[in-house]
Amino acid sequence: MRKICVIGNSVAASRTEGESPLAGWGQYLKEFLGPDCDVRNYARDGMTLRAYYTERLAALLTLVDHGDLVLIAFGNVEQRINQPNLYHSPREFKEYLRLYIEAIRAEGAVPVLLTPTARCVFDISGTPVEAHDGYPRLALEAAAELGCPVIDMMASTTQLLAELGPTRARGLFRWLDPGEHPAHPQGIVDATHFNHAGAREAARLVASGLAGVPGLPPGLVDVQRLVPGQLPPVQTEFTVQQPQLALTAQPEVAAAPAFTSPAPGALVGVGRKLTGTAPKGAEYLLFFEEGDYLGGTRTAEDGTWQWRRAVQWPAGRHKVTAVALAGNAVSTAAETEFEVIDRLAAPETIGPRKGAWSGPRPRFSGTAGRGVEKVVVLEQGRLVAEAPVGEDGSWRVTHAHDWRPGTYAVEFVAVFSAIHSPPARLELKVHGVPEDSWLHTSMSSRLPCGPDCEHYPALPSW
Repeated sequence: MRKICVIGNSVAASRTEGESPLAGWGQYLKEFLGPDCDVRNYARDGMTLRAYYTERLAALLTLVDHGDLVLIAFGNVEQRINQPNLYHSPREFKEYLRLYIEAIRAEGAVPVLLTPTARCVFDISGTPVEAHDGYPRLALEAAAELGCPVIDMMASTTQLLAELGPTRARGLFRWLDPGEHPAHPQGIVDATHFNHAGAREAARLVASGLAGVPGLPPGLVDVQRLVPGQLPPVQTEFTVQQPQLALTAQPEVAAAPAFTSPAPGALVGVGRKLTGTAPKGAEYLLFFEEGDYLGGTRTAEDGTWQWRRAVQWPAGRHKVTAVALAGNAVSTAAETEFEVIDRLAAPETIGPRKGAWSGPRPRFSGTAGRGVEKVVVLEQGRLVAEAPVGEDGSWRVTHAHDWRPGTYAVEFVAVFSAIHSPPARLELKVHGVPEDSWLHTSMSSRLPCGPDCEHYPALPSW
C-alpha cells in the first residue's frame, strides 16, 4: 500500500459533516486513485509554509516510507503582505519550498509541488483574475530549479472558472446568500474555500495532474474515474427577470434598505462587499449602478444582508442603488457612494535621509498617499517592521532590534486592504561598534546578558 500524503492549508484540509458546506479537496482525492493508494490528509487550517515547517513537518517525515508521495499544497495566503504573521517574501517562499523538497527526498519519498487553487475572482469583462500576487509562478520556478514534479492547480482551476464564468463559478465555493444554508444564516462570502462540489472538482484536477506526471508508478490514478461532476447552475441573482422594472415601479414599501458598510464616501478595495439592513418583510435586494443591474441577494431573517459583486469593482467613484422586494412589492430606493482604488504609489521616506548615517536602532519615517493604511519595512526581502499611517499621511517606526554596523538595502511598501505598492528603496548606513572590535571581544569570556543589562563593562548606548 503506497501512502499519498497531503500537506498544506485550509483549502486542502478534510472537513467534518458539521463543517458543511465547507469542504477540502484532500477529502475527495481517494475517489480518483487506484485501490493500492492510502491517502493521508495532513493539511490543516491556518498553516503557512513557515508554520507547517516548524510545527508539523517533522512528524510527517517520521511517517513516510520509501516511494510514498507527498503533495505540497501551499501558497494561498503567503502573499498577504498586509498580514505580517502570514507573509512570506518571494525569496522566503521559494527557500521554504526547497527545504520541504530536500527533507522529503531525504526520507526516500517523492515530493510533488502544487500551485494554489484559483480564487473566485473575475474582472469586469468576466475573465478570472490571478489573485495570488504571482506566487503560483514562484512555485513553478522552484519546481523547475529543483527538478520536482509539479501540478499547476492555478492553471487548471482558472480554466474551470473561465468555463463557468462569474454567473456560475461561485457555486463551487463557500459563498452563500443569507438563509441559503443553516450553517450560515447571515450568509458568507468566501472566494477561497470550496464547497463539496468544488472540492471534488479540485481533487479531480489534482488526480488528473498526477496522471500526467512522468515517472510516477503506473496505476496510481484510476483514469476511468476522472469524470467531471455536475457543474453549478447560474446563480439566483442572475436569473432575475427584468430587474430594471424595480427602478420604475411605484414603491409600495415606504422604508428603504440601509447600507451599513462601506461608510459613505469611503475608499475601498476592488473586492469590497456591501452590507446593510432591509425593510421589514423584504425577501430580496436588487443592486444597480446608473440604471444597470449588478446583482442581488436574499435577506436574513433578522433583515440583515451582505452582498459582494461577482466581478471586481473598477477603480473610481461608484454610486450604487438598492431596492428591496417584498413579494411583488418594491421598496423606496436607497443609495450609497464609495471610491475604489486598485493601485498605490510607493511611500516616500524622509528619515533616515539618503546618504546619512543611522545609529544601531534605525528610526524610519516618511509620508504615504491617500488611502494607505500602513507602511511595511523589508530588509533582504523579509518583513521587519510595520508602521500605521496617520490621517495626515505621515508614518514612523523605530526598529525593535539593534542592527550591526554596515550598509543595507531597505524597502518600504504602502498597504491598503489587500493592495500594495511597488517598493521604495533606501540604502541604510548603520554606525556602531564593529563585531570584531576589542570592545566586543574583550567580553567573550562571559555569557551575554539581556538587552537591559547594566553590568560592567558597558557598550555605548544609542
